[in-house]
Formats: sequence, C-alpha cells, structure tokens
Amino acid sequence: MIAVIDYGVGNLFSIKSSFARIGVDAVVTADKKIIQNADRIMLPGVGAFEDAAKKLQQSGMADLLREEVKKGKCLMGICLGMQLLFEKSYEYGEHEGLGILKGEVVPMKGYVDKNLKVPHIGWNGLHFERESRLLKDCKEGDCVYFVHSYFATNCKDSVIATTEYSRPITAAVEKDNVFGCQFHPEKSGEVGLNVLRAFCQAK
Repeated sequence: MIAVIDYGVGNLFSIKSSFARIGVDAVVTADKKIIQNADRIMLPGVGAFEDAAKKLQQSGMADLLREEVKKGKCLMGICLGMQLLFEKSYEYGEHEGLGILKGEVVPMKGYVDKNLKVPHIGWNGLHFERESRLLKDCKEGDCVYFVHSYFATNCKDSVIATTEYSRPITAAVEKDNVFGCQFHPEKSGEVGLNVLRAFCQAK
C-alpha cells in the first residue's frame, strides 16, 4: 500500500487515481500509523515552498518522513514534494527543507533564457544522466508534463534526468530509497504511469 501524504498541499486524488490505473492500492492520509505501516510513501505538493515546509514541520510529518527514510522505506516526492526533499529553497527568501537529499532549490528566472516563460508549463523531453530504477521503463526523449518556477541544483549525486529549457533543468532524482520528479507523472500519460510503476517496484 502507498501512503500519499495529505498535509493540505498537492494534487492528491489525481495521484491516487493514477495508482488505481496501474492496480496499486494508495490511500490519501495524514495518519502517522498508516504512514508507518505503508509499503511506500508519496509526498505530493503544489504551491509555495515556505507554506508547505511549515505544514510538514508543524504536523510532525517532517520528522516522520525522515525516520521512515532512515528505516529504508521508499519515499518519492512530486513537483514541490521533490523540492522539499532538499536542504533549502530560495523561493521568496531562504527556507529549510527536509534535508533528505543534498542540494537547494532556486528560481528559474535569471537562469533560463529571458524570452522563455516562467513558470515553465508544458511537455518536455527527459535526458538521462545515469541508469536508474525510477526511469527504467522510460526512453531517452520521452516527454512529461511540467508546471514550476523553481528547480533543484547542486544535487549531482542524486540527479538521474534533466530536461532542456534553454539550459538543463533537474527533472528527476534518485538516491538509495529516495526518489523525486519535478514533473507530474500523474499528468504525463503512459510515460508517467511507467514512472509510478517503477517506483512501486523499486528495491
């Protein structure tokens, strides 16, 4: 069973529906016992980093997620959920993340070509940086759906794929039992479902 963390931020029921499409039981929950008993954990997220990080901290979910990862449980973050896995974000100030992965989250504006729109919204191809369990059923150039204005950087030890938006942007990460997608697999058609299947199979 997959526990999809409900902390007031995220596209929760689309994610649950995507797991249902691949025949995997997922429950949207904030119940710590359910999360502890789950086989895997999904951390979704949309919106502002500071607000989401505070909600995780105040609910006790931040400590719980760190504990479950230390025990070896697989955790995957999506979009803002992936960004929260890193040490800090510079989204409207400087804010502490979960610190599960090394790296930081920075604005795309000022990094990408000034003629490109930010937020980055739409379909972009994946470019593999190394072999991974999460993208094992994807092909180089497969397109996935992005909606974001910030991206993870200084995270070379976990990057498994980038996408090109005038310059390389971190698209997916993997380190031991921790995974993340800047794109939305639940909005990325069959390619996205393959990513979710791979997460469920990862050991």
